[in-house]
Amino acid sequence: MKKRKGIFPGTFDPFTIGHYSLVKRSLALVDELVIAIGVNDAKKSLFTSERRLAMIRELYRDEPRISVEAYRTLTIDFAREIDASIIIRGIRSVNDFEYEKNIADINRTLSGVETVILFTEPELTHISSSIVRELIQYGHDVSRFIPEGLDITKRD
Repeated sequence: MKKRKGIFPGTFDPFTIGHYSLVKRSLALVDELVIAIGVNDAKKSLFTSERRLAMIRELYRDEPRISVEAYRTLTIDFAREIDASIIIRGIRSVNDFEYEKNIADINRTLSGVETVILFTEPELTHISSSIVRELIQYGHDVSRFIPEGLDITKRD
């Protein structure tokens, strides 16, 4: 039987406890999970893609079912390239839903790859990478918003 491979795409700048929760929950749905860091050179990031790769790889170094890769294509093209059968997305609010639904419909039309939507746990809905990134830029402690063991102290 073919292993079910999922892809969890995002920019993860930085990777938050919300992302961490979604990864943990995703492992119940797939045999193998690729955390896929989308690289967009037009987007200003706090951490380089190389640094994000290193941070997340270190976080999951002892989890053989998880790999971390970067890609510069459409998510659906990368999913096909790595033979993923499921795209996993998280949504925090109804505002996220409409956007994610449209992307899921397009991806399924183009490739047949299904998208699984996981709702963010209620206690984590207020956490986003953009808010955490801004807190970091202004010197605030963000340790309660990022996974234990994620080292964000090394800046690019």
